[in-house]
Amino acid sequence: MEELPHQQPTKTVTMTMVDACWDYKGRPAVRASSGGWFSAARILSVELNERLTTLGIAVNLVTYLTATMHLGSAASANAVTNFLGASFMLCLLGGFVADTYLGRYLTIAIFTAVQAAGMGILTISTAAPGLRPPPCSDPTGARASASCVPPNGTQLGVLYLGLYLTALGTGGLKSSVSGFGSDQFDESDPAERTRMARFFSWFFFFISIGSLLAVTVLVYVQDHLGRRWGYGACVAAILVGLLVFLAGTRSYRFKKLVGSPLTQIAAVTAAAWRKRALPLPADPAELYDAGEDKMPHTKQCRFLERAAIVEPWPSPAPCTLTDVEEVKQVLRMLPTWATTIPFWMVYAQMTTFSVSQAQAMDRRLGASASFQIPAGSLTVFLVGSILVSVPVYDRLVVPLARRFTANPQGLSPLQRISVGLLLSTLAMVAAALTESHRQDASLAGATPSVFLLVPQFFLVGAGEAFTYIGQLDFFLRECPRGMKTMSTGLFLSTLSLGCFFSTAIVSVVHAVTTSGGRRPWLADDRDQGSLHSFYWLLAAISAANLVAFVAVARGYVYKEKRQLADAGIQQQQQQLVGDDDVAVHA
Repeated sequence: MEELPHQQPTKTVTMTMVDACWDYKGRPAVRASSGGWFSAARILSVELNERLTTLGIAVNLVTYLTATMHLGSAASANAVTNFLGASFMLCLLGGFVADTYLGRYLTIAIFTAVQAAGMGILTISTAAPGLRPPPCSDPTGARASASCVPPNGTQLGVLYLGLYLTALGTGGLKSSVSGFGSDQFDESDPAERTRMARFFSWFFFFISIGSLLAVTVLVYVQDHLGRRWGYGACVAAILVGLLVFLAGTRSYRFKKLVGSPLTQIAAVTAAAWRKRALPLPADPAELYDAGEDKMPHTKQCRFLERAAIVEPWPSPAPCTLTDVEEVKQVLRMLPTWATTIPFWMVYAQMTTFSVSQAQAMDRRLGASASFQIPAGSLTVFLVGSILVSVPVYDRLVVPLARRFTANPQGLSPLQRISVGLLLSTLAMVAAALTESHRQDASLAGATPSVFLLVPQFFLVGAGEAFTYIGQLDFFLRECPRGMKTMSTGLFLSTLSLGCFFSTAIVSVVHAVTTSGGRRPWLADDRDQGSLHSFYWLLAAISAANLVAFVAVARGYVYKEKRQLADAGIQQQQQQLVGDDDVAVHA
């Protein structure tokens, strides 16, 4: 009998797939070869360049508009805040496009290219002599004098085209970077869930590093080598970041489009309005609901529940009661959302009038030093304050707060925001006092040191560390599960509206204080104005808003506590029913 040849045992390779994730070809994503830190790092490179570009423009734009484009102080400040406001507001558009049509990957790629195009136009605008007005014939005179020729329509048009194309690109990619980065980690896996928590820490770190590079290296290049070199470097950095991002396409994890939550809000609101004449059932059980993840019924805003009333066929299908409850939850968050806007109005002053203050002060490192700190680089103290405040909070504030509260995180999100609002109020008080001292000294023939501005930058930076993280935690925690993608948009819209509010209040103050031939508060010549009065006004607004926020926060019940309370009520009701059954049987 012939002997059979010896056969080697076959090795079976088991590939673990990630639930609800696909690769770039639409196949189920393999855990071992997709996602993780390698993919997330490529995505973070895009965010670093975005922050470098946006803040690099914002902190030094006011000096370009006043000194080179010959715009007034108020007009220059409004141009900066409008640029920042548009950048953050367009995040809502970018999020809608990503959730509904393109997905996060394509949204990041397309809008990064748009941002590069905008920066390219800005580079041309600052490099071409014909796109800038000629220098003032009397450089030592006042900027508003007849020796300075104002920019024409074409020059302003090209400049604003570059700015707002950059803002469009920033808004589009910023809305998707954090979400696409978190998509690279599987929340259902304990190890990857831990890595995802670390990803958000690194995300904030990369934002801070980009900010630090913007207010130091980039501002120095703009002031000493020329803006065309600074903006050109941003174009190169964005394009390199885009290539790094695209190179990771094969390793990314993708998720299917789920639609924008804004569509859900609009559908519920429209359905409730259409059925406004229908009687609302007394028992919520009569309303339509479906799905597994149902939210408990609440008694607020019951008029929206008409959207879940079942109508006879062939009427449109009703919204589910869970959809209605998710919209209610968003409405509960709006008072908190509204009372955080003034913080970012104060923050906007750090890139406008505080930079103008720095221009009028002694920026030498020493009395005999020839090197002058660029005015826009004073923002480094704001960024440094953020980097210091985060570890101080984790190492000192949290352990101390645990002794007085039952919260293991130290302070609740709303408590953190309230601390940030308090610090912003104190920052405006410090800014007002510093400006009064600077003006008095200047009129007496002295030039105070620019380092007197450090307290206001430091207080706003520390306030941002508390407010930014508190807001992000609040919106992520309190947004309904089906609306998580909108939480970033809600948060960033407060930054946008804060900038637009700054534009509005600057315009109103400038119009009111210049009427009747009076001396304006926001004069082009700082010594002839009353900038300190403007800061006192902002301090008063911030203080009033802090009181309103505390009142709102005291009345707010966190979603987790509300659900526990609802579960307790339901348990009591079930206990009562059980007692009744026992009584009947007895």
